[in-house]
Amino acid sequence: MKKSILTSFLSLFVIFLMAQSQPLLRPVHEYSFAHFERNRILYPGEKSSMERFYQKLDSVVFQGEGHVSIMHIGGSHVQAGVFTQRFRDNLLSISPEMIGGQFFVFPFGTGGTNNPSYFKVSTEGEWSYCRNAVVHDTDKRMGLAGAAVTTTSDEASISIMTHAKSPTANTPEFYFDKVKILGYSDDGDVVPVIDSENELLEGKYDKKNGLWSFTLPALTDSICIRFDNMPGEFTITGILLENGMPGISVQGVGVNGASVPSYLRCEDFERDLELIKPDLIIFGIGINDASEKDFTKQGFMQNYRQLIAVMRRVNPDCALLFMTNNDSYKRIKKNHYEVNLNGRVVEQAFLELAVLYGAGVWDQFDIMGGLGSMRDWEDAGLAKKDKVHFTNEGYQLMGDLLYNAFISDYMDYLRRNSKRH
Repeated sequence: MKKSILTSFLSLFVIFLMAQSQPLLRPVHEYSFAHFERNRILYPGEKSSMERFYQKLDSVVFQGEGHVSIMHIGGSHVQAGVFTQRFRDNLLSISPEMIGGQFFVFPFGTGGTNNPSYFKVSTEGEWSYCRNAVVHDTDKRMGLAGAAVTTTSDEASISIMTHAKSPTANTPEFYFDKVKILGYSDDGDVVPVIDSENELLEGKYDKKNGLWSFTLPALTDSICIRFDNMPGEFTITGILLENGMPGISVQGVGVNGASVPSYLRCEDFERDLELIKPDLIIFGIGINDASEKDFTKQGFMQNYRQLIAVMRRVNPDCALLFMTNNDSYKRIKKNHYEVNLNGRVVEQAFLELAVLYGAGVWDQFDIMGGLGSMRDWEDAGLAKKDKVHFTNEGYQLMGDLLYNAFISDYMDYLRRNSKRH
């Protein structure tokens, strides 16, 4: 499509949105203690990287061509899945056929911890689980997912279905015909196979990327992974489901208790990130960092610089969006909590990092009401009693707010772009 034609589409789209009073925005209930009127993406510095991302998004939205990858990375807020999935569902509801060709998952349910809400996992056999947030767990090599599950069981299997009970009714269905299983065998002989309608499919081993690639006979929404040459030991560090279609992929990468150093200690993080090569990274890591006794703003920012260096090596043009921490409390003793003052420190750190990297900031801390507001969210049924995590309703609300801020920023870009031409 020629640029002049694309510009006309942009202009018509913007005019349509304005005429419809921005129908793409999700309605949210107002609360007196919150500042939803401030729900927007801030740019303390320049915004060229986000503008480049929006230009790439234009090709998907208006031409149905190309692929953009968005990755939301964090701790337990992301592992739960509700927050990321709500944002993803809202974004893809604009045009359901825009669902992209990648879906990165990790079978957390195999390890006895909570699985993300948007896909289903069932297992057979015995499995052990380790994660990057626990230092003594890191004798197992880990990658992008920040976790690993290991089995020595003859009967071991993992079944994954990409459709599960969703926090929204408009979750687009994802089908795939290619699978990449990331992992390794300490014995060197055990290999994963995929059980497809009682036929065992063998994969092609890619030593450089530490994965087995499978091509399925048809598009599907579920697989069963088994193992050949047992007894032995095999460790899975991630699973990438693909269909090669254009569109928008939104990946959630989160581990309970994870901090920035947690991901820095994952040996294969950068290698695995190359498989996704995100165009936009939404950084939601910080709530666990800010709870450490030795937390300092300087140390926090230095850790982030190291992590961003990895991201930029994989994709130098990757746009960055920092999410400030939610307000939270520290448990001092039974039934006694004190507000975590580091929420303000992290907020300032992200604003300064945004200047350094030309990034955006979604100031969740300010939007939810600032210091001490988590008690109000708890009283409203939006946060849990630990005063750190949200309820499902609270995560859904946060997903709506993040989406509204994102889509409003994109619409502003479209308006500016249409006026330029």
